[in-house]
Formats: sequence, C-alpha cells, structure tokens
Amino acid sequence: MRDYLKFYIDGKWVDPITPKTLDVINPANEEVAGKISMGSEADVDAAVKAAQKAFETYSQTTREERIELLERIIVEYQKRYEDMAKAITEEMGAPSWLAQRAQAAMGIGHVQTAVAVLKTYKFEEDRGTTRLVKEPIGVCGFITPWNWPVNQIACKVAPALATGCTMVLKPSEVAPFSGYIWTEILHAAGVPAGVFNMVNGDGPTVGAAISSHPGVDMVSFTGSTRAGIEVAKNAAPTVKRVHQELGGKSPNIILEDADFAKAVAGGVGSVMMNSGQSCNAPTRMLVPAKKMDEVIAIARATAEAHTVGDPNGNSKMGPVVSEVQWNKIQGLIQKGIDEGATLVSGGVGRPEGLDKGYYVKPTVFANVTSDMTIAKEEIFGPVISILGYESVDEAVKVGNDTEYGLAAYVSGTDPEKIKAVASKLRAGQVNINGAAPDMMAPFGGYKMSGNGREWGDHAFGEFLETKAVLGYSSPAAAE
Repeated sequence: MRDYLKFYIDGKWVDPITPKTLDVINPANEEVAGKISMGSEADVDAAVKAAQKAFETYSQTTREERIELLERIIVEYQKRYEDMAKAITEEMGAPSWLAQRAQAAMGIGHVQTAVAVLKTYKFEEDRGTTRLVKEPIGVCGFITPWNWPVNQIACKVAPALATGCTMVLKPSEVAPFSGYIWTEILHAAGVPAGVFNMVNGDGPTVGAAISSHPGVDMVSFTGSTRAGIEVAKNAAPTVKRVHQELGGKSPNIILEDADFAKAVAGGVGSVMMNSGQSCNAPTRMLVPAKKMDEVIAIARATAEAHTVGDPNGNSKMGPVVSEVQWNKIQGLIQKGIDEGATLVSGGVGRPEGLDKGYYVKPTVFANVTSDMTIAKEEIFGPVISILGYESVDEAVKVGNDTEYGLAAYVSGTDPEKIKAVASKLRAGQVNINGAAPDMMAPFGGYKMSGNGREWGDHAFGEFLETKAVLGYSSPAAAE
C-alpha cells in the first residue's frame, strides 16, 4: 500500500492545507493500491508563490548550471528506474515489459534529449543593430494524464528546467504514483527550492486553480479535448500562454502496394499496445476495398494473438486504467455492433477467464463507414476500425475527415506515392512504414488535437518569450 499524502512545495514535503484523501485503484485487480491527498486552490496558491520566488534566481542561471542539474536528474532517475516501472504497472496497468522498455524509458529519454538540445540551443541572435533574446516565460503550470504518465510529465518538465522556468505540476489523480517518484528524483538531484512544485488533485479543483491562477505565465495540458477546452477557458481571463496536446483519431492508410501481412499486423499491434490508451494510436485503418477480406484475416489473427491478463505476467495486454474507462469502451464497442460494423474479433465483456480487473477484449471492426460512431469518437481502448477505400484520393479525404489531427500513418513500397499521401494528411506527425519514434521530432496536433509542440528543440519554444533589444549594437559593429 502506497500512502502519498504530502505535496512538494518550495523544496519540502508538506501537508495539504485541508486534509482530503483519494483511494488509488489498481486496475488489474480493482483493489486499493494506495492513497493520495487531494489539493485545493490554497495549495496551488502556495506552490505558485514558491515558483514565483524561485524564478527570480533560477531564470538567471547559466546554460552550464542547468545542464549540470539535468545530468544529476538522469543519474537519480537511473537509480529509481525499476521503482518507476513498477509504479506505472501498478497505477495504470501497463504490462511490466511495456513499463520497463517504453513507459519508464521515455521519462529518462526526455531529460537526455533536453540536455542534448540545451548544449547548442541559440538563446540570442543579432539582426543588424537589434539583438533578439529568448528568455524563460516564467511560472509554468503542468496538468498531465494517466496513459503515459511519466512520459508526459518529463516532456514538459525537462525543457522547462532547461530554459530556466519554474513550475507547478498536477499529475493525474488516477495514476499518481509515478509523479510522486519523479518528484523524489528531482529532490534527490538537488533541484533548487521552489523551481519544481507538485500538488495532487483533480482537474475541476487543482487543474482549474493552476490554469486560472494569475501567477502562472503558461499552462501546458495533455488530455482529452473536452478537458483541454476547459483549461483554455480558465486561462483566458489572465491571457496566459496555453499549450495543449489533446485527442486523436489517427488514420492508418495502407496503400495497395504495401506488404499487407506486415502493415496490417503492425497497425493492429500499435493500437493494442498500452491497451489502446495512446492519443496517437492508428485507430482507423484505411485499406483498398478489394483487399478487405485479406485484411480481415490478418487483423483477426493478430488481435487473437494478443493475450490479455495480469500485467505482471507474460501477457501482451493489461487492463485499461479504470472502471470509468472500461464502461466507456464497452459502450462504444456495443455502438459499433449496433450501427452495423462487422465484428471481426473481440466484442463486449471481459476476455474469457478474467472476472476481475478492467480488462477489454482486443477488438477489431471491419466494413466501418465514416459516419459510424466508432470511426469518429476517440475510444481510447484496444479497438480498431477498418474502412475500405476505392482510390488513394478517397483514402486521404477519409483520413482527414476528423476533428482531430494528431498523427497519421502511411504504408507502401513506392516512396514517391507515400510522400505524396503524407503531404496531404492534416496531422502534426506522419509515420511512414512503421518508423521508430524520434525523440527530436516535434509532437503535437492540428485542429482539435491541440496547440504547440513538445519533444526535442521545438519544445523549448513553448517555454520562451522573445525580446527584441533595439540599438543593442552600434551600426559599425553590426557591419
């Protein structure tokens, strides 16, 4: 049992101003795994004031000082790597192999990337007699989700620290253990008091207090589009910068010349990984209509090979994160059946032999049309919709026929055809033929998938203001 009842404010572990706790549920067995305290507006205010005070000095630190700090964080993270992976499995159900190889790895990866970028990043530039200076924006508020918990904490905190900002973090109350361990890592690394602060709580209370606080200069939110809209509304009266990484309904266009065994199996596997709880999952597979029967056979075999069970065992898939999510996914699977999609594999209910835990059957629908609910709504579970197309132009049109634009996928063997399709897709990131993740590639979306970009050097810009100093150099010096 984990009891994480204190908040981290001004370099110290402190009690909440008004005691209130929440049980954290292990989704694999539906049992209480721990307790956290739930913060209030007053706790957020204390954290923001600490961050404001710390900004006066931390914003003036040198590049070298910040590199040294980030490198100390890497050392401390390595010491806690196993703890981090186990916590993620316990709090949100990621299979231990996934928590080890990907979930925990992404956390340290973003810090390493921030160090690499910081070593050569240009904070100053001269144009004639004017100097352009990029300066830290100030106090940042971070509201992070439960699906890739430490990844989404690290991809905000690391560049913020690198650029000289201070911050207040609210991890997801559904999966808070990794955020607590992350905070212990930063404390052990010697992050100066007040630079990083952490307050647990829910979105309507702590999240709203962060996004509306006049002492917060920018707010970065990752989560649902619905919640992102609320964050933007709360932030508007104080005209702070708002960064959002929101939902997705990513198209996966498999061209006629593709290796279908590889492309279809890879697409299904990408959706099932993390139990479908990835905002960039390729949940709409678009295939040539005349190949539908072949695709169905490959997709069925792939889905049925995905064993579901105890995330600490050898299963490919663990549970989804909560009862709320399980019920939502079940409702959408039933909607797909009711609206006439062909159920290829899976369906409603728990997988056979599992009567406890929030487990979902790996589910594949075929002969889906764009007007069906499962083709439009973000399900955020292990559910894939296969749509047929008659021409590449139709595939692109259907691929873009969504309010989202986070990611897109294209598979084929003709490089020029693939690039032509990629150029027409309205998405922040396009993956060609199952390319590996790139920590330097900007991550973020078009349309209702958000504003701004994370990862790599593009992340730095979210935390910087640009100042133009006119007459900085004499005309002679400028020449």
